[in-house]
Amino acid sequence: MSKALQNLSTLGTSIWLDDLSRSRLKNPGSDSSLKNLIENYSVVGVTTNPSIFDNALKDSLTYADAFAALKNAGASVDQAIRKVTTTDVRDACDLLLDTFRKTQGIDGRVSIEVDPRLAHMTQETIEQARELWTEVGRENLFIKVPATLAGLPAIELLISEGISVNVTLIFSTERYEKVLLAYVSGLETRLAAGSDVSQIQSVASFFVSRVDTAIDPILDNMSTTEATMLRGKAAVANAHLAYEIFLNFHQSKRWKKLANSGAWPQRLLWASTGVKDPQYAKDKYVTELAAPLTVNTMPEATLRAVHDLNPTIIDAISSQIINAHQVLQDLSGLGIDYNKIVSNLEVDGIMKFEESWVNLLQTVKQALA
Repeated sequence: MSKALQNLSTLGTSIWLDDLSRSRLKNPGSDSSLKNLIENYSVVGVTTNPSIFDNALKDSLTYADAFAALKNAGASVDQAIRKVTTTDVRDACDLLLDTFRKTQGIDGRVSIEVDPRLAHMTQETIEQARELWTEVGRENLFIKVPATLAGLPAIELLISEGISVNVTLIFSTERYEKVLLAYVSGLETRLAAGSDVSQIQSVASFFVSRVDTAIDPILDNMSTTEATMLRGKAAVANAHLAYEIFLNFHQSKRWKKLANSGAWPQRLLWASTGVKDPQYAKDKYVTELAAPLTVNTMPEATLRAVHDLNPTIIDAISSQIINAHQVLQDLSGLGIDYNKIVSNLEVDGIMKFEESWVNLLQTVKQALA
């Protein structure tokens, strides 16, 4: 186990793997197995999404017996997807159960996402979230719900019902603040009903690298010194400002009342932390986002990059928040419309997950055939 990964965990950034497949679960001796990554790479949680499942289910050999049984049972494509993905998530939950117990339920979590085609449908999202929660049947499960305007009331209601939620596809600080308030409102509703809030966890998945992917080309086209100096700074600054909101809110009387009743903070989870620009260090969105009470969910390549590069780990946010404000101001001064960019990223993010779901349907259709 590398010192950097250990130090990151000690600092308070939980390391989660942004991937899951049956081969990771059924081959514990493999270097890429979930078991090995838990034991030797400080992994304490797992996130999934439609793209991850589409890639996993293309491994026809590993899933051959499962699909043969489903075909014989007359399962539809949707039923097959539900069965296979919930089985993998349940098995991952079981593998992480010791971690869940050792961390009092903070970590040891596995996420499964509602159908992304429901992103703008509140009631349908609620209903499917309840179904997935019941079907997986594990207390260390997270249901992923998108942070769309339609998703916000779903998040609040699900939290009030005692369902732990991973809120995904957050790109702006404005939307993050609404997500945080939806979580808190759900806790308050639950507490007012006399129910326990101490067993509920939530994370707010704030997407990182895609912001630089959107803004850097605009800066490159400007071909000025000022623009070049801002290259690769927007995504991290955006995340730092979200963390500022997190810190400030948890000093409020509203939060302290909930905390005194046993509520846990909704941690910020840094998502999309794989580096897409070869000019950047492969651990950029890990080292520059290290801070207490956060989660970093990494693709395996990023996890191994941190392990191999073994960078120095310090709290990289608390002292940089003032600089983050300046970065956003400088971008605005260059005419870059932050609100438009993050709005477009949300639309694009939902579209990409919908496309992955369509691909997943086709992959399973072929497997059943």
